Amino acid sequence: MGFAACLFSLLFLLISPRWVCGNPEVRALMEVKAALDPRSQYLSSWTINGDPCGGSFEGVACNERGQVANITLQGKGLSGSVSPAISGLRHLTGLYLHYNSLHGEIPKEIANLIELSDLYLNVNNLSGEIPPQIGKMAGLQVLQLCYNQLTGSIPTQLGSLMKLSVLALQSNQLTGAIPASLGDLVTLSRLDLSFNHLFGSVPSKLADAPLLEALDLRNNTLTGSVPAALKRLNEGFLYENNLGLCGVGFLSLKACNASSHLNSGRPEPFGPGATNQPTRDIPETADVQLPCNQTRCSNLSKSPRASVAVGVVVVTIALSAIGILTFAHYRRRKQKLATAFDMSASRLSTDQAKGVYRKNGSPLISLEYSSGWDPLADGRNFSGFEQEVFQSFRFNLEEVESATQYFSVANLLGKSNFSATYKGILRDGSVVAIKSISKSSCKSEEAEFLKGLYILASYRHENLVRLRGFCCSRGRGECFLVYDFVPNGNLLLYLDTKDGDSHVLEWSTRVSIVKGIAKGIAYLHSYKVNKPALVHQNISAEKVLVDRRFNPFLSDSGLHKLLTDDVVFSALKASAAMGYLAPEYTSTGKFTEKSDVYAFGVLVFQVLSGKRKVTSSMRLSAESCRVEDFIDPNLHGRFFEYEATKLARIALLCTHESPVERPSMEAVVQELGNCSSCL
Repeated sequence: MGFAACLFSLLFLLISPRWVCGNPEVRALMEVKAALDPRSQYLSSWTINGDPCGGSFEGVACNERGQVANITLQGKGLSGSVSPAISGLRHLTGLYLHYNSLHGEIPKEIANLIELSDLYLNVNNLSGEIPPQIGKMAGLQVLQLCYNQLTGSIPTQLGSLMKLSVLALQSNQLTGAIPASLGDLVTLSRLDLSFNHLFGSVPSKLADAPLLEALDLRNNTLTGSVPAALKRLNEGFLYENNLGLCGVGFLSLKACNASSHLNSGRPEPFGPGATNQPTRDIPETADVQLPCNQTRCSNLSKSPRASVAVGVVVVTIALSAIGILTFAHYRRRKQKLATAFDMSASRLSTDQAKGVYRKNGSPLISLEYSSGWDPLADGRNFSGFEQEVFQSFRFNLEEVESATQYFSVANLLGKSNFSATYKGILRDGSVVAIKSISKSSCKSEEAEFLKGLYILASYRHENLVRLRGFCCSRGRGECFLVYDFVPNGNLLLYLDTKDGDSHVLEWSTRVSIVKGIAKGIAYLHSYKVNKPALVHQNISAEKVLVDRRFNPFLSDSGLHKLLTDDVVFSALKASAAMGYLAPEYTSTGKFTEKSDVYAFGVLVFQVLSGKRKVTSSMRLSAESCRVEDFIDPNLHGRFFEYEATKLARIALLCTHESPVERPSMEAVVQELGNCSSCL
């Protein structure tokens, strides 16, 4: 009996879902999901029986060993908390939970993620103190905790993060002094402690950080003399609205007096031998003027006039402090993300220091990705025109993130196997579409990638979607293409419509769309100075966008020049399924201008018929000049038969089985131009 019970228990374990799904990473992910998304509104794709490395877990990516390596859930609307179970994902290298509404404390167990290099918890509602255990995360390179409600002091243990390049703690409620140990960070390039309640002096040791290029201490209650060595940061050092600071050689700082030097001579907060508690005897208010000579100072405590003066100064400082805190709170509420990063466009970024000019963007943010995947940052030699194109087209990641509200789901326009497209608004108010492409989908050969980028940037035509710029980031492992936004969707929305539907296109609009597409393709096929000829390779109704006036714009022109062969091939399979792939491709495996012509012919049939699927009966009717048999019935006869016959004949020629028999796109444009009623 005991043996049978044991055998039954063993069988139960073997068939139990908990046993089958015994992967500890899956269990950890499910606990993390329950905390992040308690109502299961956004992470429904995370299931106990799913495979996190199979692409079914949204925002989860694995390494080559099949271990969870990245969780990317920024801007998802998550309103839960960060679970201590996150420590179960031992091989995590990137955790991106920023721009959500997470609450609660940062679990100290997060320090067990010793392989983590990027920790983004910024722009949430997190509270409590910064766990000092984070100082044990030896691999950490970027720590973003800004724009939360964190309290307490900055742990001295953060000075042990020898690989840290970015520490962003601004816009919290942090108190205490600045740890001198942060000066030990030999790779630190950006430190932002602005808009907190920090007090004490600025540690002179901070100036010892060899790679430091941006230090923002604005809107705190710091006092004492600013280390002169920080002048090397030039405009990368921001210190405004700290009433007690003084220094020589800093534009908006008063010169230091004797009391300031006395302050700066005291032990720095958290200096060698200090405890974890801030040194409270360091003055937190502005310096009081003392009538000193070179040998001694007067005793002011016995002077009524001096007492009144001191009182006036203290009251003034108190009112100023209240004003500053109120102003900081207002800025945090009204401009939660952009304000603290608002810097003059004239300031130098890391890339500018390398001799590469970025036209737009905040250099403070650029520093975060100074070692990022930037194919242009090595100062390679380009021709004059190429250099002009690349310099004027580059965006930085901060612009892309802020434009899309950190890639909010609300701004998602569409996704494919290799990319996602978001709607965004740039600082100048213009609306754009930002296509995100993973680095693994881009050509690995840098020269080829740059060549493709140059081709995309060189196109200018009224019927092509205009590329505004691009951005590449190793931190996210993505390349971003910034296009003009075309507001009325793609041509697929206007096919297979029902009678009376608002998406039914009038006849004149259909003719205009055909003509515009033809002109756009003809432009791609033509060769001009600084513009090579190009075969589109993936023309379809989905790639034709229309604006509010129903002007057509061909999208993704030249995109295949950036992508790996396997990604391009996967896109072709969808194109073939829709009937756009020329028949000769199956035997030659090559694309030519005539294969684009074939796809254009299929598009013409779709526009005439209003149908997505082009049938053999349509071709037979066109050959017999019975256009009424395949013209969209939703037109109710409101079309010109002569125009319809001409367009049907063009569609027939363009979809001829033999590529030799197909006309060039230039000839098609001329044919449409010869027909006055088709203009």
